[in-house]
Amino acid sequence: MVRAIRCVQLDPISVVARSPLLVLRSRLPSFRPEHLDRVAYRDRDLFEYWAHAASLVLTEDFPIHQYLMRTYLRSSRWGARARAWAEANAKLRRSIVSDLRRRGPLRTRDLADLAVEGWRSSGWTADRNVDRMLDLLWTTGRVLVADRRGLEKWWDVAERVLPAEVRGARLSDRAVTQRAAELSLRALGIGTAAHIKRHFTEDRYPDLPRVLARFEREGRIERVRVLDDHAELRGPWFVHREDLALLERIGRGRWEPRSTLLSPFDNLIRDRRRTLELFEMDYKMEIYVPKTARRYGYYAMPLLDGERFIARVDSAADRGRRRLVVHAVTPEVGVRPARTNAAVVAGAVHELAAWTGADGVEVGERVPSVWRRGL
Repeated sequence: MVRAIRCVQLDPISVVARSPLLVLRSRLPSFRPEHLDRVAYRDRDLFEYWAHAASLVLTEDFPIHQYLMRTYLRSSRWGARARAWAEANAKLRRSIVSDLRRRGPLRTRDLADLAVEGWRSSGWTADRNVDRMLDLLWTTGRVLVADRRGLEKWWDVAERVLPAEVRGARLSDRAVTQRAAELSLRALGIGTAAHIKRHFTEDRYPDLPRVLARFEREGRIERVRVLDDHAELRGPWFVHREDLALLERIGRGRWEPRSTLLSPFDNLIRDRRRTLELFEMDYKMEIYVPKTARRYGYYAMPLLDGERFIARVDSAADRGRRRLVVHAVTPEVGVRPARTNAAVVAGAVHELAAWTGADGVEVGERVPSVWRRGL
């Protein structure tokens, strides 16, 4: 599944469950959290790195991610600032690498802060010098996350996390774009150049227009028209040639749609502009919105029914009482709550509840009455 979607975003918020678990559960109903732990931290088929955000990515894609590792400190004003800070704190950098090599894996709190110049920030990272140096060493590929116990990271030098044959592979900048652009498009299904650029390894596609033009000449990608109520969405839109047969099967009606609740960080909707364009859903998380100003709720999960979104379900796991508490269910624009779609809502919610280990569902007041009865 990760090969299909290419990365799974990490996020510490666990209102219902951790986001990577929800992303995989929505596609694999029998998925269990221990499956991901084994594949990532035991089998090493995945490792933690930066895709469009901090994510679990495929070990086989290490040569793609090396592009950021080798360019990060020289690619922007931010990188130049980080490089200058790292150079001023060379002693801290050396001590972290040395301690990990001798005693790793270690947690952040196991490492001494030997900084001579504190990290300056207006946010939560101010003076968190060990954290910042680990982040720099991680982004440049010197250290990696060897394990997680709960949400806590255990760091180690890269050579003990991934084998030499993986880390030794090399791709040119052009080859990185060629490989990553193909994988991005296949993960999207269809997309424009802008969508490809914002997906997977976001904004790390040097010379993308030329690469896409070459792919089109070679027949590796095809142009498609995307119609919405007989109006054509602005493109050009592309599909990979290996997905043409799938596209044709869907066009002939050979498709088994399903209904499921998505994490707010799900790959399908993380590009909010594309989500609005394709699905006419203007999705924004309301975690940082004052409670009185929230329209959908603190952790509103979009409910995908086949090829359209029909509602947002704001729920939370009450682990002590083994309940999934549904605070609100809000229909999407143009969706009328009715008995015909009540079973879809109830089925998706109860499927999620069972997966979390809840014994039942508790329903709040902000749920349309026809949907409440089903829940």
